[in-house]
Amino acid sequence: MSQETDPFRTAVFAGTFDPITLGHLDVIRRGRALFDHLIVGIGINPGKTSLFTVQERIDLAASVVRPYENVSVRSFDELTVQFVRRVGARVILRGLRTLTDMEYEFGMTLTNQRLDPEIETVFLMADGEYANISSSLIKQVARFGGGAALERFVPDELIGPIMAKIGSLESPEVNRW
Repeated sequence: MSQETDPFRTAVFAGTFDPITLGHLDVIRRGRALFDHLIVGIGINPGKTSLFTVQERIDLAASVVRPYENVSVRSFDELTVQFVRRVGARVILRGLRTLTDMEYEFGMTLTNQRLDPEIETVFLMADGEYANISSSLIKQVARFGGGAALERFVPDELIGPIMAKIGSLESPEVNRW
């Protein structure tokens, strides 16, 4: 048997992760059990205004996946299929929360297949407890509900950094979202 790693045993879970949520972490936990190596790919999307810088998102994601030996975090500034190919994987892992997500993800999967037919997409349905969580919701809860309300939506170690970032943006001149 070849010493080379089977590219279908490595998956990429790509997103902006601004910030990473309990829903994301649920997909990561379940995905790491399915694949030998799971790469959390933090995409740079110039069309989105992010709360956290790319490096902050890498650091926050790395802090919550640290216990998982087969999970790593990397950033990328290219098409997801290009990143997947570059890191030696052939699988994109995606989480689905709602039917709206399914419609969007179906379109993205078809596009990715046209760009690189050798890359497969695997979907995991969200745990019902996390189906309503989005990064936009996190920002609203942090701004109006405070840190105590966040514990239902993000890993505990992210509450402080999120509240600090929200606090730094509270001046009337600064509204990034």
